[in-house]
Amino acid sequence: MGSSVSVYLVAATLSCWLLHAMYQLLASPLRDIPGPFWARYTRLWYLYKSNAGNFHLDNIKLHDTYGKIVRVAPNMYSISSVDKAVYGVGSHFAKSDWYDSWKHPDPKNITLFSDTNIKRHNESRRRVQGMFSMSTMVSYEAQIHEINKIFLQKLHHFAETGETISLDHWLQCYAFDAVASITFSETFGFLSEGEDIDGMMAALDKGNKYSSWAGVYPELHPYLYPILERIPTSGASEMGKMIRFIKRMIAARRQQRTDEGAGGEKAIVKHTEDQKAPEDFLDKALNAQSKDPNKMTDAHIFALGWSNVSAGSDTTGVSLTAVLYHLSRNLRVLSKLLKEILAVEAEGKCNRDSFSFAQSQSMPYLQACIKEALRVHAAVGLPLWRVVPEGGRQVCGRHFPQGSVVGVNAWVAHSDEAVFGSDAQEFRPERWLEADEDELRALNAAWVPFGAGSRTCIGRHISMLEINKLLPLLLMNFEFELIGDKEWQTKTSFFVKAKQFETRIKARRVCH
Repeated sequence: MGSSVSVYLVAATLSCWLLHAMYQLLASPLRDIPGPFWARYTRLWYLYKSNAGNFHLDNIKLHDTYGKIVRVAPNMYSISSVDKAVYGVGSHFAKSDWYDSWKHPDPKNITLFSDTNIKRHNESRRRVQGMFSMSTMVSYEAQIHEINKIFLQKLHHFAETGETISLDHWLQCYAFDAVASITFSETFGFLSEGEDIDGMMAALDKGNKYSSWAGVYPELHPYLYPILERIPTSGASEMGKMIRFIKRMIAARRQQRTDEGAGGEKAIVKHTEDQKAPEDFLDKALNAQSKDPNKMTDAHIFALGWSNVSAGSDTTGVSLTAVLYHLSRNLRVLSKLLKEILAVEAEGKCNRDSFSFAQSQSMPYLQACIKEALRVHAAVGLPLWRVVPEGGRQVCGRHFPQGSVVGVNAWVAHSDEAVFGSDAQEFRPERWLEADEDELRALNAAWVPFGAGSRTCIGRHISMLEINKLLPLLLMNFEFELIGDKEWQTKTSFFVKAKQFETRIKARRVCH
């Protein structure tokens, strides 16, 4: 008897779900938008596809098959272009509840990235954005220079031994130590040890994967997270591990300032034996809090530390890997870039130990190579979901009622032939130099490796500082030989990472 009742209950539940799904579909003014069959009825299709590891490529194929707007789940629509109505400055399209799973259920742990409240996000961003300006980043050149020296020494060792290394791993080690230096005035030891210190890389990967799949069913996140957090090595547990790490770093600095009698104001931080460095991010935040605790709260300080460590290490590591991979596979481009770099060296404006950010900005082909690499391989491989505001809006030429969820994937936007030409799939930096003023404006509008509008990644200047200072030094000092002649394999949970970037390094002998 009991088993029969259970069967009837399951059947009734499934019937109700199917009827509800059919009603929503038939009643929706968007019912004619095409997409995969199962995406019409359940979010399970998107859950599976977005976590299978290839959605950055699958998303492009979806638009090739179905057009500019594609349904990927009930009431979730992938769009092929960066519509200003959705992503423009001042847009009223809030982040969707997909982002809720990127934060701890405790509202005290909210971050800029995960905050879906437009007003609160804008206020929080205003309080810290000065710390992330490009002019502020340039003040950290000395710290980045020190990390560059350590990295170059490590690569010279590999060049001497001739061993094969996973370059993607070492570039993320570099990114971790670089962002730690400007945030906490110390490194995590990734470069010196060459290992995943305390499992931090794995923690970020697992946390990202958890948030990506939990975001498809965000209503379950508050209930799933407390359960999964108790399971060691689960994505939720690893996210909690990173949260606790950031809080420990903040608490340790507070204690240090108390012990040193800083009185809430620390003017300068010792970075090396022979030079002084500007305040790191954490001291700037704590000093701001001491002046006005209501303006710079504990939540803001946590959000700042979390953003730097979690996003800064992955974004920079992935982007550097992408640049070196595409340069190594395109010898014509590499040769042309080397000529530009070595010409600057010949003029005495740089050397093989140090390269200034200002000098990098004066090199048009270097900038074109960086932009092109981040175009063909954006760090993030999932759509940036937004909610249509009250009253509905026109998006990509179609009216969407309020509450609809729309999003563009940078990989889709960057492959748009209407913007980037019939060779959009090719790595060709010249497109950024050959374009006229109107064409360049269109290229830049569609280039969104760091997001767009008021939700553009606040830490993008950290990545660009590190990339611009390190890349010329790597190319001046080394030759990178890819192992194998096949294209690399990538996988995405949120960031699109190389499965393995096996490389041999040789010292570059020719100077001019």
